[in-house]
Amino acid sequence: MDRIWKMTLMMVGIILVDQFTKGYIQHEYTLGEIRPVIDGLFNLTYVQNKGAAFGFGANHSDLFRIIMFLVLPTGACFWLMYLIWQTRHTALLLCTSYSMILAGAIGNLIDRFSLRFVVDMFDFYYGTWHFAAFNVADSAITVGAIFLIYDFLFLEKKRIEKQELKKTS
Repeated sequence: MDRIWKMTLMMVGIILVDQFTKGYIQHEYTLGEIRPVIDGLFNLTYVQNKGAAFGFGANHSDLFRIIMFLVLPTGACFWLMYLIWQTRHTALLLCTSYSMILAGAIGNLIDRFSLRFVVDMFDFYYGTWHFAAFNVADSAITVGAIFLIYDFLFLEKKRIEKQELKKTS
């Protein structure tokens, strides 16, 4: 149970930082306002994203957006809770990655349910090229996904071999 508490604490921390930064941006910035942080590389801005990554789906019908951005992610959160519970004793990195993805999903779902859009603020760019604006929740999802890929590429085979050794012993 100790790992579940650690994962819960990490998730609560991610969600709180995410919501605090979004609240700060909404309070201190006007929509579309850009403030340079590192010239030529990074701005803080206030963007309302009604779609998914890179604004995908923002112009679709309300029904499409409700299903894609509220219903399916809510279901995915329950699935992630199940995966966290299943991996709590066997795979630290896997459990951590699921927890980070869940925390990010919850952070963005809070926005979607309360505001009907997600607040994004981090704007990395080079010259005229800008990466899509994102937030703390998106960062947690991305890092969690990287951990997940690493786990599946390098650690899953070892877990399977270890389980098979236990079966033959």
